[in-house]
Amino acid sequence: MTPTTSSAPSTKTATSKSSAPTRKRPPYIRAVLIAIVLLVVIVGVLGYFKVTQIMGFAALAKSGAFAPPPTAVTTTVASQSEWQPTLDTIGTVTAINGVTVSTDLAGIVDKIAFTSGTIVKAGDLLIHLNTDQEQAQLEQAHAQWDLGRVTLNRDRDLLVKRTISQQDYDTAEATYRQNEATVDQFKALIARKTLRAPFDGVVGIRQVNLGQYLNTGDAVVTLQSFDPIYVNFTLPQQDLSKLGVGQTVDLRLDAYGDNKVFSGKITAVNCLVDQATRNIQVQATLENNEQKLRPGMFAKVSVVLPEREPVIALPVSSVHYAPYGNSIFIVTDAKDEITGKHVKAVKEQFVKLGVARGDLISVTSGVKAGDEVVTSGVFRLKSGSTIIINNEIQPDSEASPAPANS
Repeated sequence: MTPTTSSAPSTKTATSKSSAPTRKRPPYIRAVLIAIVLLVVIVGVLGYFKVTQIMGFAALAKSGAFAPPPTAVTTTVASQSEWQPTLDTIGTVTAINGVTVSTDLAGIVDKIAFTSGTIVKAGDLLIHLNTDQEQAQLEQAHAQWDLGRVTLNRDRDLLVKRTISQQDYDTAEATYRQNEATVDQFKALIARKTLRAPFDGVVGIRQVNLGQYLNTGDAVVTLQSFDPIYVNFTLPQQDLSKLGVGQTVDLRLDAYGDNKVFSGKITAVNCLVDQATRNIQVQATLENNEQKLRPGMFAKVSVVLPEREPVIALPVSSVHYAPYGNSIFIVTDAKDEITGKHVKAVKEQFVKLGVARGDLISVTSGVKAGDEVVTSGVFRLKSGSTIIINNEIQPDSEASPAPANS
């Protein structure tokens, strides 16, 4: 009985251990592992093709198959020339005599004696205001004056005969002079209502009409003297030592283009320097018999200095303008690494620019006489680019260009 009883538990224990289920991985971990494996495979394949492609491009570049073709350009040889130095500024054309004619008495316009835009001489009648009342007062004053003159002559004879006293004669003389002054007063009043040209000039567009009532100070017409004419301009105080009366001044106006030059002479240099701007005012006088210069016009002024200065001038098209600095391209000899042949290349050179005149600009540093400089196509170049020179057609390079339609 005892053995049978002791063997039952051991059999049950063995049966329970053999029947326990096996532990499995969750399904989402298997999906993540599969995705990682696929991603590694895809990246590997793409990397292989990319490396192969880059190696192919490198081989093509080394063989010269992708080398850019030479750029066609025009060139010029830099040379030294002499320019007449100038002091450039802006100015305003001003009439030697210019006024706005106005009346200093109120009245009604009863006569207009000029035509707008015509030439008038000093003393010519412009307009006349109604003076009927003043004329009547003048006639009255004349009558009093005549009476005073007769009385004075009679009292003079009576004084000689000692018929009247010296006091009576003095009273008659004072009355005569008073009447004479009254006549002159009314004549002056009438003259103030008769407006005449104060100088020779050209009248503008009239601003009054016949029968119009004018108040004191109302504008009637502008009057300007055109020939000769002034141009006023300013220059920095550091240029004062270069200025002198009699120097030539060239004037260019937008109305006639830069090719039309008006010349004159400096006639006055102001005696003081403006404390606010440290500029000095200069005045030049120009002949204007054709009346092309009008007061108020904006002008570009160039004061011609007596000495000449050497400069290296290049066409404006040869300059590569950039925010970090202006540069030009100088032609150099190079060797093709693939073919071994000698070719033309360019070297970028930064320069300092001076004044510009027409199609040319002066270069103060960065280039020397004898350098071959690219004059067109500079925006397609970089330092080391190969070029082909074709100078059959050159860009304009005139200091004083004259367009065909000018």
